[in-house]
Amino acid sequence: MAAVFPIPVTVLTGFLGAGKTTLLNRLLKDPALTDTAVIINEYGDVAIDHLLVEQASDGIIQLSDGCLCCTVRGELVDTLADLVDRLQTGRIATLARVVIETTGLADPAPVLQSIMAHPALVQAFRLDGVVTLVDAVNAEATLDSHVEAVKQVAMADRLVLSKTDLAAAGQVASLTARLKAINPGARLLDAGEANATALLDSGLYNPATKSADVRRWLGEAADEEHHHHDHDHDHHHDHDHDHDGHGHAHRHDARVKTFSLVHDGPVAFSAIDMFFDLLRSTHGDKLLRMKGVIELKEDPTRPLVVHGVQKLLHPPVRLPAWPDAQRGTRLVLITLDMPEDYVRRLFSALTDRPAIDTPDRAALENNPLAIAGR
Repeated sequence: MAAVFPIPVTVLTGFLGAGKTTLLNRLLKDPALTDTAVIINEYGDVAIDHLLVEQASDGIIQLSDGCLCCTVRGELVDTLADLVDRLQTGRIATLARVVIETTGLADPAPVLQSIMAHPALVQAFRLDGVVTLVDAVNAEATLDSHVEAVKQVAMADRLVLSKTDLAAAGQVASLTARLKAINPGARLLDAGEANATALLDSGLYNPATKSADVRRWLGEAADEEHHHHDHDHDHHHDHDHDHDGHGHAHRHDARVKTFSLVHDGPVAFSAIDMFFDLLRSTHGDKLLRMKGVIELKEDPTRPLVVHGVQKLLHPPVRLPAWPDAQRGTRLVLITLDMPEDYVRRLFSALTDRPAIDTPDRAALENNPLAIAGR
């Protein structure tokens, strides 16, 4: 079986008309995507170019460069499980990567949860990153009208600006500032420079060095917040001010905030476990995405890496060693309508206090707001 598990998965999203198919066609011609499986919703919805050479009866299309293209049959989990089965039975010779193209109206969260939640799939696949295409001509109106489009931007690791040649320079500049306000940690690219090297391998592990790259994975927001956290706990990306000159704020943008939680020094596993439990039980639906690295009191030499989407937390991973000299706990949260002050107080109460015993834990679960108010 010629595959290295877990296989990286890239989620390609973006609102209707943003140019996902155009980008996908260009990427599929890149040698870096050889032996890639592309999962789309329906063949009729994605006009893949001349790469199509043959359609098999079982719903798999073989592309000219050895890649595969298949549709979502039932749940996405079923399609991913089928790819694993094909590898194990030899019907697929090799598989290096999976790219999932979502519909233009899709909330990325269920797609990410499908990869992270299934006990078997989580062993076979790992989320490498979310790539979101943004239409430079129509994005301002789309972001104003559809919260799904804002969530697609907020959850991205890479933002790709398309149709910049059709938009005015001022329009592109205004949109770029808006995207950076919604998601300051994502790398922003023009579609013309968005090749496989720039878009892929945005996960925790750097394929060039074969090691973990925590700072790159957490994004710029973590380092920026770490620099300011001692004297500016209110530093976040609210941006309620007027962007369009018409005297009103972008109503959806103001609902999204990216902020970091930083604790210098190790924390007890029981405390951080309780923090995650309480956060997910009280505001899990508002937690679009969370990434973090944690120094544990029980074993400070091996960092704990966490990654969550809404109420779902990917099984934590222990790195063999710290990738650089910076230790402590750093969590980056991308939220929608979540009270930041509550989260900060909850985190502070649990990380700055001794480990909480079982009776206190039970009381907190019954009244999670109590700990934030201590």
